[in-house]
Amino acid sequence: MGADINVDVLVIGMGPTGLGAAKRLNQINGPSWLIIDSAEKAGGLAGTDVTDEGFLYDVGGHVIFSHYKYFDDCLDEALPKDDDWFTHERVSYVRYKGLWVPYPFQNNISMLPKEDQVKCMDGLVDASLTARVANTKPKDFDEWMMRMMGEGICDIFMRPYNFKVWAVPTTKMQAAWLGERVAAPDVKSVMKNVILNKTAGNWGPNATFRFPARDGTGGIWTAVADTIPQEKKRFNKQGEVTKVDAEGKTVTLADGTTIGYGKLVNTMAVDHLVEKMGNQELVKLSKGLFYSSTHVIGVGIRGERPERIGDKCWLYFPEDNCNFYRATIFSNYSPYNQPQKDAKLPTLQKADGSKPKSTEAQEGPYWSIMLEVSQSSMKPVDEENILRDSIQGLVNTELLKPDDEIVSTYHRKFDHGYPTPSLEREGVLKELLPKLQDMGIYSRGRFGSWRYEVGNQDHSFMLGVEAVDAIVQGGVELTLNYPDFVNTRKNTERRLTQDFTYGGKTMPVRPKA
Repeated sequence: MGADINVDVLVIGMGPTGLGAAKRLNQINGPSWLIIDSAEKAGGLAGTDVTDEGFLYDVGGHVIFSHYKYFDDCLDEALPKDDDWFTHERVSYVRYKGLWVPYPFQNNISMLPKEDQVKCMDGLVDASLTARVANTKPKDFDEWMMRMMGEGICDIFMRPYNFKVWAVPTTKMQAAWLGERVAAPDVKSVMKNVILNKTAGNWGPNATFRFPARDGTGGIWTAVADTIPQEKKRFNKQGEVTKVDAEGKTVTLADGTTIGYGKLVNTMAVDHLVEKMGNQELVKLSKGLFYSSTHVIGVGIRGERPERIGDKCWLYFPEDNCNFYRATIFSNYSPYNQPQKDAKLPTLQKADGSKPKSTEAQEGPYWSIMLEVSQSSMKPVDEENILRDSIQGLVNTELLKPDDEIVSTYHRKFDHGYPTPSLEREGVLKELLPKLQDMGIYSRGRFGSWRYEVGNQDHSFMLGVEAVDAIVQGGVELTLNYPDFVNTRKNTERRLTQDFTYGGKTMPVRPKA
């Protein structure tokens, strides 16, 4: 029996990675292809939810910054108007001992109480002396941190914060993933800032970022999906994979349809993929991959945005007076991330948990906070009371005042939240991904290829683009295999307006409508 549908390339998943693959297939206009997703709309882990009251929350703290021109081209094609976007400067702080310390913490210890400054400077000096004579690579993330920053900064910030993010001790994580993600302090400038009582400015790849005006981050991906022909997309039960027959190169969907493929670009979590393949050897291998779950919590508040909040973007919380590791002032990203001022909403509760005097619907204005809480077998969470505990944490950290009126709450758990760069990870991936590729399966994406250091939206998108180039033209997948290379340069080789030769014919790229 043949399959119901046959294509050269089948793409599973319509998040950034799957859409990157689909955009490239559509541009090349050569092999036959199809893209499928079990959800009702595109977006995957870069989606956006809307509460009944009209507050938007992304699936975690996403912002757009880009290492690739091709990624920019595709976003500009999907959302071409100036008023489709807001550009923001990152205003980011670490909450410590009741202070807002500018990010990155390790460059701004001049803000700390004197005894903490001494601890941190001590550690920095020790670390720089040790680093001079060290002739081996750090064996894990913890050793890397100690060598870069010393004991003071590690104990005060890096260890507690990273445990709250990863839900795994830093001694169980490798260090090769770091690249540009952690700012290494310059001892001389830190010392100068301490003496002169100065703070250091913005650092990192996302010092400015853009954010869609409407529909949250998910709106970007539904707009990108809209640039793909309707007949190439299948959603819901028509797009939900129940079985992958790697030998017969056939995928079975929840509605019973079978799709035969030449090559498969898979973007679902690779541990789920190998289970659907029923390949016990690969299932056993995938058990060596570790991940943490993410709870996204949203709180909508009535009132003008308070002075103490100002233009803050995202905020880090290393201490144990709150369950979240990061808070995003989501209403600062776009005025359309919350209901407009004239929307009438009742107060659900005060921030201290007490009932409001009146439950009558009243007008705004409104603002909102989005929180992230990690969970793993090494860091359990009281899921039953997570919302209550999060609101208490907001009061403890003075993001909310006890009598603030909460008009909307949101909570969603993502089982696969962060792919952990564990000590075992590379050993597993170097065996698992090539074995799948030998079967004609290119497993790519945040959890498809499990490399956090190329797990941002731009990276994920390009993992899909580059997988297609590898399939069609034998291209090298730089993002997957050389993260440090793509993260330290402007990647301008691919453009959305290039022509392609496929099967001897030149395929001009469709002009923009």
